[in-house]
Amino acid sequence: MTDVPEPVRKCANLLKGTKSDTEKFAVLFMVTKLVKGRDANAEGKKLLFEAIGFPFLRKLLVSKDLPSDCPPLVYKSVALSILTCFCQEEELATHKDIIDAIPTLLEIVEQADDEDYEDNLIVVSEAYSCLKSIASHAPGQQALLATGAIPKMSQIYSAQSFQTDEALHLIVLLVNKFGVLSWPEDPTAFHALIQRIALDMETDHTDRKYELCRILADILITCRKEVVNNSLDGQIWPESLFKGCGDILKAKIGPKQRDPALHLIATTLQVLGIQWAFMDEQKQFFLSLLQLAAIEVRMQMDEKKLETTFKQAELLTCCFVILEQCIEYMATDQLDLEPKEKQTTYTALKGAFNQVMAVLTRVSNDKIRESVNPRDKNFIIAIVRILSAWLAQETTAMRPAIYKLLPFMLKVANESFHDLKTWRAGNREGEEPIDVLRIMMPALCHFAVEDEARRVLFTHKQDEVLLESLELYFSIAHWKRPPIPRAERLARMNEPDPVPTLEQKAEMKVARSAIVSLCNILMNFTVLEPKRAEDGATFVNLLKYVVENLPELKDTPDNLVIHGNLAVLGLLLLKQQSKKVKQNDFSICRYIQATIRFLWDAYNIDESNDPTALVVSIAYKGNWSDLSELWFLGMQTMCGVLPLVPWLSEFALESGWAEGIVKTLKKVKIGTLPANVKSAYEDFLSQLVDVNGDVQEVLKKADALRVCRNHRMMDLGKKLFGD
Repeated sequence: MTDVPEPVRKCANLLKGTKSDTEKFAVLFMVTKLVKGRDANAEGKKLLFEAIGFPFLRKLLVSKDLPSDCPPLVYKSVALSILTCFCQEEELATHKDIIDAIPTLLEIVEQADDEDYEDNLIVVSEAYSCLKSIASHAPGQQALLATGAIPKMSQIYSAQSFQTDEALHLIVLLVNKFGVLSWPEDPTAFHALIQRIALDMETDHTDRKYELCRILADILITCRKEVVNNSLDGQIWPESLFKGCGDILKAKIGPKQRDPALHLIATTLQVLGIQWAFMDEQKQFFLSLLQLAAIEVRMQMDEKKLETTFKQAELLTCCFVILEQCIEYMATDQLDLEPKEKQTTYTALKGAFNQVMAVLTRVSNDKIRESVNPRDKNFIIAIVRILSAWLAQETTAMRPAIYKLLPFMLKVANESFHDLKTWRAGNREGEEPIDVLRIMMPALCHFAVEDEARRVLFTHKQDEVLLESLELYFSIAHWKRPPIPRAERLARMNEPDPVPTLEQKAEMKVARSAIVSLCNILMNFTVLEPKRAEDGATFVNLLKYVVENLPELKDTPDNLVIHGNLAVLGLLLLKQQSKKVKQNDFSICRYIQATIRFLWDAYNIDESNDPTALVVSIAYKGNWSDLSELWFLGMQTMCGVLPLVPWLSEFALESGWAEGIVKTLKKVKIGTLPANVKSAYEDFLSQLVDVNGDVQEVLKKADALRVCRNHRMMDLGKKLFGD
């Protein structure tokens, strides 16, 4: 320790030579001057820290058994003053003894309003300074998280104690580090904190309003989204945010105010969804927001150098989040717009997306496309994502330019998908990667029916990636209890079956939506590229995957739509690959049984108020808009499959389905059977008669004659009974 200044060395020797706590305390006054002066370098502070001994400092902080010649607060103040200086050095701030003192420091700041501290608030300030220094390093951050510092600081801020901004800055520092792990399952502290800040933001009309916007955005984005949304009853902070942001949108503001406001609005939409923009049940906030985001995108991306545009990545990404949610909401046709509003909105969006297209085209031809800088990569992903959201709705404009750009968009989307797949297969450290391919799927549904786009998709082997994607999302939607290690099985035999967490349920919902889009794309490929569907290795593997996995899918209401999609996709593939199907292949048999169940259960009489009316079954009714087309396509495709794989007809007979159709239709009142349903059933039964000699007898026994007469099924009647 040759570089320790002489005054510090002398002081350290004095401390080591003290015989009592009183003597040591007297020397501490010299230490306080030294550590704040120029003589105290890192080595010097370390020497003093060791000479004092942390147990003595701890005693000054917590013990009531101290010499009575000074008030306890003075001892505490001196100890904290020295600790604050020590904590400025990383080696000391991460020292085990100081880390262990975190609960004591938290206790001091929690008691800031106590009468004891009123005359000496410097103690609280010093405690905050120590915590801030400790929180600057990874070991301290971990320890603060483990001791519940975030909920405690949230309580302090929501109670508006002394120096609450210090508490707020500590919260922001920690939540930026730990994200969703910052918050316990109980959202009470989170709600109290956000309510306090939101109220301050709403009522403050100084520049602090915009500082609070950024702080709110930083904290909101880290919340446990599902937990928060399930506990919003009685919370008024969404309304405070709505009013505060509404005031900002109406005011004349510059970039310094606009940027944090857009950041907060984008984050709030990510947490609460687009319905938040309609809290006053008016459309004005929504339209102002859309216009502001679209104009900002157009301005920031307009004919600038790519370097300049990339500098605005954070702001533009916030605008993209807003636009994506607005576009998706408008696609639901719930928004009632006047013709002039429609025109203004479309013009604003078109102007913004022309610029997005132009920038992405330049990126695809620039060296920045290979950038490994996470900030650049994330911004390129954000551009591809927002353009994909727009292309899901805008299905005709800019096609030649889009086809040229499509290979680059697919490259970015596929890389993001593989990042997610790797993350899920590993230990899931860091933030979950965004799968842009999933966001792109609705647009790919349109591309799948366009010849030129489909050519690009197959040139880049997109069918292979889509199969990988189906496998991943099926594994998420088809949630299974985690495997129990063999050694623990006996002890855990009587444990109740675990259920998915709220986060897992949200993941499963997203996965189901992705599977529906994937099935749509793959169905279009199968129908429009029959040769590929017949011979292509990917399509052979796809059929194998569907027939093996559909029977495993749990029979729950949530899974009904994906059950139908996978069943019909399988039938379309089976039709194309019928020559390869082996008779009585066990997996095909199980798949056909699962498919028959989907087609059979759609209609019945039992659930009708009128015992002579055929109705859509209750289980299907809620999703019938998604299922009706699938059902008719499934029935039609089944008719196409039967002549090619006639042995499948045995399942329609043995299961009782064919007989069940006739018995049900026999009860249906004459003239009430919808023409399209009649046609679907008649075609199917006629096809069964053609391919299986045993069917006639079964249908006749079930009184098919009356059914043919009642519902004028002429073709089926001729097959069964002749002219």
